[in-house]
Amino acid sequence: MRVPIVADVAPVSVTFFTDPYSPWCWAAEPQLRRLQVEFGEGLAFTFVIVGLHRTIGPAEAGALALACLDAADASGMPVDPRVFLRDPPSSTHPAGLALAAVSEQGDPSRFLRRLREAILLEGRRMDTAPALLDAAREAGGLDVERLKVDFASNAIVERYGDDLERGRGVEVPAYAFGDRVAVSAREPYERLRGEAVAAGAEPAARPRPGVEEAIARFGALTAPEVAAACDLPGPRAPAELWRLALEWRLRPRPVLGGHLWQAA
Repeated sequence: MRVPIVADVAPVSVTFFTDPYSPWCWAAEPQLRRLQVEFGEGLAFTFVIVGLHRTIGPAEAGALALACLDAADASGMPVDPRVFLRDPPSSTHPAGLALAAVSEQGDPSRFLRRLREAILLEGRRMDTAPALLDAAREAGGLDVERLKVDFASNAIVERYGDDLERGRGVEVPAYAFGDRVAVSAREPYERLRGEAVAAGAEPAARPRPGVEEAIARFGALTAPEVAAACDLPGPRAPAELWRLALEWRLRPRPVLGGHLWQAA
C-alpha cells in the first residue's frame, strides 16, 4: 500500500506596511496577534517601514498626539501621547533605519515591538543611535556591535529607501496578502481574515492559546491583545489576567490608560 506524500504548503506572504511611531499601527496590534494565532505558520510576514515624518515640527507632533488619543479610543490600547508634547523626536526616520539594520539579522518583529512600547507607552525618544541601541539590547537576540556598524552603512540607507518607495502612498497600517491589493488594518478583522483566505492561507487546526501561553509566545501584551489572541471578549480577558496576577503567575506593569502584562 502506497502512502501518499503530502507536500508542505508554502505560507502565504504578507507585507505589513507599518511604522513604529504610528499610533494607529499600535492600535492594530490586537488584529495582528489574532492573525498570527489563527493562521500560525500559514502566514509569513515581512515589514515595510513607511517613514511617517522626515522632520517633526510642532504641527506634526500635535497631530501625532491627537492620533494617539483617537487610536486609543478606537482600539482600547493604552497609549501615552506625552512623548509628542513634552520632548518630541526630531524625525521618525532613525527608527526606520534601525529596523532596516535589524532586518539584516533576521525577523525584526521583536525589535519593532520594543520600539512601539518605548515610544508609545514609555515616552522615550527613539531618534538617536544610543537610544536605538538600548532598545536593541532590550529586545534581545541581536548583535549590537554589528548594529553599531550597520547604522552608518550606505547599504542600510538604500534598504530603508526601498521601503520608503514601496510604502509611498500607503496609509498605515495596511496588509497585502500574497499579490492582492493592500487593505487597511483598520478594517474589521473579518475583512483581514477574508483577504488571507482569498490569498490561499488556511487557518491553523489548533485551539486558541491560553493567556499564559500567549504571553509566553509574544512577550508582554495588553488586555485588548490578550482578548484578541485568546478569544476572550468583553470583561473575560481582564478578569483572567487579574486572576493570574493574584496567583503570582502574571505581573501587570502600569502604563497610561492600562497595563502591560508579563510573566511573573
